[in-house]
Amino acid sequence: MTKYVLLLTILLLTAACRREPELHLYGTQPTEMTIILAEIELDVYWDYLLETGVKYDWRAEWYYGWDDEDRRIFGEIGYTMPNVFNIRRYFTGNTPYGHHTKVLSNTIEGNIFRGEFSFGYWDMLAYNDVKLIDGVQSINFDETTTLDSITVHTNPSMNAARYHAPRFTHSFYEPEELFSAYEQAIDINRNLDGFVYDEEQHAYIKRVNMVLQPITYIYLTQVIVHHNKGKIAGVDGLANLSGVARSSTLNSGRAGEDAITVSFKTHWKNNCDMNGEQVDIAGGRLLTFGICGQNSSRLHNVSEVRDQERHYFDLKMQFNNGLDSTFVFDVTDQVRQRYKGGVLTVELDMDTVPIPSRSGGSAFNAVVEEFKEETHEFGL
Repeated sequence: MTKYVLLLTILLLTAACRREPELHLYGTQPTEMTIILAEIELDVYWDYLLETGVKYDWRAEWYYGWDDEDRRIFGEIGYTMPNVFNIRRYFTGNTPYGHHTKVLSNTIEGNIFRGEFSFGYWDMLAYNDVKLIDGVQSINFDETTTLDSITVHTNPSMNAARYHAPRFTHSFYEPEELFSAYEQAIDINRNLDGFVYDEEQHAYIKRVNMVLQPITYIYLTQVIVHHNKGKIAGVDGLANLSGVARSSTLNSGRAGEDAITVSFKTHWKNNCDMNGEQVDIAGGRLLTFGICGQNSSRLHNVSEVRDQERHYFDLKMQFNNGLDSTFVFDVTDQVRQRYKGGVLTVELDMDTVPIPSRSGGSAFNAVVEEFKEETHEFGL
């Protein structure tokens, strides 16, 4: 699997080529950390093996496409390369995996970090600086409750949500793209055990490989409308997905237990090609902290998923008579099978959907039935 990889190159700068006492190793030593990045591609990150034994191919079931207007509304379809990182270093002295009592903070642009490390054991956390799209940051960082971990969460929006009341009566903003890497018990020792000598740099080097994994997961949604004939004119631009986590922990990558509804943008397209058929599609892209209580990046198959929530996807459709209705779909099975993100597809046959006579409310609660090609047909 292609992932972002942080390669920590710890350099003990010396004036000689031999490991002898005259190297003058003091209580702290200058070090260098080099970050090497390999782009996370959806094709390899969404490497699911479906229950049918077929390898998941999201492009084969994604009919909405992605054009310049989508990039303007949503951004890029996949993950984007971060270039600014926050570094947190925790010195635990002679105790590996010890509790954190203080933290050293740094921010770097690019892939080189230089600082000093005392001899002993260190824990290190790296995470990208949040890149804003709309100028307002949705993710909140909690570094004060405990130094042993950093938790992140988003805040409720102004939009009402029906699924997690009475505790949460509103949907939440979706988080921005976030990645983290965490390594514990990095041994910086006076004997230079675990170091190798680099003749070009005249320095002893220790390499620590850290996997920079996603904390937020991408879902692509599409409502495929058959036989529309102009009945549905568009969408109001906002949709919701329920049953996803409100928070996550950067050190462990584990999502929190609180389930919320996340709001996200949608866009309407006419005359899309679906295997030779002209269909209309309401498409969207959202980021979430994923399934509650899971580190989804480290799961290997759907049998490892532990999910107690139902996942409902809703959006408001606008009809050609000026009225609108909210359509609700149960996409629980799809979310669980695509636990690291993926395409969520529902289909409507407008020959069976009446045009509403009054606006507002839910048009129906769709019932999920299995449909060929790993999509679903919704009986109305």
